This record gives sequence, structure tokens and C-alpha cells, in this order.
Amino acid sequence: MFDLILRNACLVDDTVIDIALKDGKIAALGEITGEAKEERQLNGEYYVSAGWIDSHVHCYQKSPIYHDDPDSIGINTGVTTVVDAGSTGADDIDEFYELTRKATTDVYALLNISRVGLIAQNELSDMANIDKIAVRDAVKRHPGFIVGIKARMSSSVVGVNGIKPLERAKEIQRENGDLPLMVHIGNNPPDLDEIADLLTTGDIITHCYNGKPNRILTPAGELRASISSAIQRGVRLDVGHGSASFSFEVAKIAIGKGILPHTISSDIYCRNRINGPVHSLGVVMSKFLSIGMSLPQVIDCVTAHAADGLRLASKGRLSVGLDGDLTIFTQRRQPTVFTDSESQTLQGEQLLVALAAVRAGKWFVTEQGKEEHVFDL
Repeated sequence: MFDLILRNACLVDDTVIDIALKDGKIAALGEITGEAKEERQLNGEYYVSAGWIDSHVHCYQKSPIYHDDPDSIGINTGVTTVVDAGSTGADDIDEFYELTRKATTDVYALLNISRVGLIAQNELSDMANIDKIAVRDAVKRHPGFIVGIKARMSSSVVGVNGIKPLERAKEIQRENGDLPLMVHIGNNPPDLDEIADLLTTGDIITHCYNGKPNRILTPAGELRASISSAIQRGVRLDVGHGSASFSFEVAKIAIGKGILPHTISSDIYCRNRINGPVHSLGVVMSKFLSIGMSLPQVIDCVTAHAADGLRLASKGRLSVGLDGDLTIFTQRRQPTVFTDSESQTLQGEQLLVALAAVRAGKWFVTEQGKEEHVFDL
């Protein structure tokens, strides 16, 4: 007997299947004749995908700058997995790990290369904070939880150190099994060309569509040669929307040229969740529908591509034996005015609304689902 069966779930290619879960894993797909302890009938009316993964959030509750509760940005909004992007360093990763054990949402961490984490905006202005031994020991203490490292490479963070913190980050990466490296880009120095030239296959540029002068597009609106070369080498582009790092103008030009994101992430924390412009991963995904990406493309960016980029091998796909994490959502025709990080607006006609989620085989109704009483028994 299965633990849970979703009957007549609509996939993003519009096929309709049953999905069975047992012992926290996907147990069967297709037309399922078996019985379950619990069944949910979706009647082909609601989409189901692998559980959404937000690969850039800030959810260390004790961070003095960027903090939130994992479930407020995760399971309550239909996101089954979140990856905290550098809120903690070697000094506070242990406490963060213990806090995440209380969450329903599956939480992972990109370790800040600065041992002090985000206790201030300039964590890489003192090279002494980049302690390779401390990083090594933290990674050894938390295998499977620390899934990569994070380096914030903008002028307010690195101070006079320029490109040096990224050079050190690449050394740390090589010395720790080539963990995925996420690099924040913002105001220069260092210049984006310097940053891009150091990046190798699998590295991640986050805030890829920011509107700052140090952005991926030239003043003429062409893709920088250094970014084109980086993409050809296998460097990945991550959205990392956030409060100050996403421009509709840049995204529309880039996507119009075929420069699509590998991953769509929110860079969410309490203030930009409550006050905007982020609100939720679903809202950020909806912005990309409005820019012109298709629903399957958008879903891939928060499932398979996100899992691949951070080597979360048990997630991101609907496949027997993988984690029993699912997102149940609807695509509504609902005129909506979206706002980017520069207070520019875009009229959208479609909104992705997560109504429920399955995490490790267990059914949860989202805050929106509760408000709408969609799955009341």
C-alpha cells in the first residue's frame, strides 16, 4: 500500500497521470491501480511538478541583515527545497544547521567564504576572514548540507581587495572537491570581465539580470564577450531577483537574444517577501512568463536545472526513487502589474499560484491554498 496517491495530476506538457508516494519517495507514476492511506483527486485541473527549488534565499533567522523563516519562504509558498546563499560562514554554520532541522522545508546551504558570514555588508573586505581551514572543517562537519560556496563580488563587499576574494574562493573550491561556487555580481570594482574570466564549468553567476553598470550587457545592449565565453565554458546564470538585483529591461533584452537563465531564484528574505518586489518564488517565476519564457522552461529552472546546478541528485524530476517532493499549482489568467528591483513595472497576464505541496511524501496546503479552501476535505 502506498502512503499517498495524487490522482489525475496534470504535468506541464498537459499529460495527466497518477503519482504515488511511499516512505518519502516517488514510488510509481502513470495509471496506478494500487491503494493508499491517503488520496488526493486533482481531476486534471491542477499542475504538478517536481518540488520547486529556490536556489538562492536568505533564511538564517539570526542574521542581523538578511533573515527569514525557512517555512515562510518554503513550504508555505509551495517551495519544497531552499538553498541559503551565504548567510552563514564557518563561524555560524553549525547553529544554522541545527535551526534548519526544525523546518518542514528541505534546507541546504552555500557557505560564505568569509567565516563571519553576513553579519555586515563588507564580509570580504578583510582577507583574514577568508580562512581556508575553517571552510574545510565546516564542509567536513556538514556533508550533504553544505552543497557549495558563495562569494559576493561587489565593491561594497570586497572593499579594496578587488578580485582577490574570488581568487581565494577558487582555491577553496579546488581544495574541497570542486563544490559548486555561486558568485554574486553587483557594482564594480571588481569589473565583471575580471570575474567572468576566473569562472569555470559549473560555477554560477547570480543576479545575472541586474541593471547596474557592471552588468552582463554592453551599453549597446549586446552580451559581453566575457560572459559569452563563460557560458560556453559551462558557467550557469542564476536570477537571484532580490531587492536590488533584477531589471526587466536587462532580462527582456537578454532573453530576446536567447540568453536564458539556467535557474530562477528569488534572493528572498523577510523584507522583500513582505514588502516586495519579490514576494515569493512563484511571483518571480510569473515575471519570466510575462517576459516570454514558456511554462515548461520556467518550471525546468526551479526543478531539474536547479537540482543539477547544486548536485541535488535526488530532486528536481518526477522519477521513481527520487525524493517525494512535489508542487501543486495553477496557472491563472490574471492581469498583474509586476515590479522589478528598480521600481520599473511590467504588465503580466499570467500568475503561477502554488496551492499545495508534497514534502518527503507528506501533503501540505500552502497559505494561498488555505485562503482559497481549494483542498478542504
